[in-house]
Amino acid sequence: MLKKFQELIGRENVLTDELMKNHTTFKIGGPADIFLMPKTEEQIANVLKIAKENSFPVFILGNGSNLLVGDKGIRGAVLCLYKNLNRLGVSGDEIYAGAGVLLSAASAIAANSGLSGLEFASGIPGTIGGAVYMNAGAYGPEMKDVIVSVRCMDSDGNIMELKNEECEFGYRHSCFTNSDMVILGCTMKLQQGDVDEIRAKISELTKRRVTKQPVEKPSAGSTFKRPEGYFAGTLIEEAGLKGKRCGGAEVSEKHAGFIINAGEATAKDVLDLIEFVKNTVFEKNGVMLEPEVKLVGEF
Repeated sequence: MLKKFQELIGRENVLTDELMKNHTTFKIGGPADIFLMPKTEEQIANVLKIAKENSFPVFILGNGSNLLVGDKGIRGAVLCLYKNLNRLGVSGDEIYAGAGVLLSAASAIAANSGLSGLEFASGIPGTIGGAVYMNAGAYGPEMKDVIVSVRCMDSDGNIMELKNEECEFGYRHSCFTNSDMVILGCTMKLQQGDVDEIRAKISELTKRRVTKQPVEKPSAGSTFKRPEGYFAGTLIEEAGLKGKRCGGAEVSEKHAGFIINAGEATAKDVLDLIEFVKNTVFEKNGVMLEPEVKLVGEF
């Protein structure tokens, strides 16, 4: 398979035993057997087809936010779209952004074009592909509120366009969440607005994020989903767990909803801490927290 992938996308775009800690915002993760960096949709289609023909597992990666990769790494291939599929363009009140485009970049071009509606995404540390995949959101708005359609590819390399309502968006969920579809990009519809007002809103949200969240430490973002009727961070703080550590993993002193890599944390450290937090909160409040961070690979 290694040789086949090298022939399809070039030896320089295929790495072996690549440490995933170098490709995740948590800075945690063992080696991927094969790490692929295709440059075009055609290359992605060829990779997916050859992998399917050989029953070879492929994991799709953006910039590695919202992920906890196991210490033993990922078997099979990791197909990285970050920095590739980076088309970003404005047409009227619509923006097309490729799956590898950072949300911050999409939010910036919207602001510069006087388009409002994507301010919420300015500080989310992820790519468009990952944001569509999990219907990312912040401070209320979510991706489903701006998406018109999603360009995607099935495991046979066929490209299709799904309308918003076909994407089955829910809280941190979409039809892509449990499928083998690859997100290639999306079209978003925004509203005309005042450039200065849009930039001011982005600045305000950035200030809130920097002030209240541990952005200075490696993490996967919010560790737990918001339980209905509660806030995960508040429940964890009320349970007295701020600063709780397991090895190098720590419940942030700044925001209890974040588990951070306080220094050389392993995936096991994070998993142990997640379980401790879940059990403690359940014992104290009767609420069972559900991780938002996606677990990938072998632990």
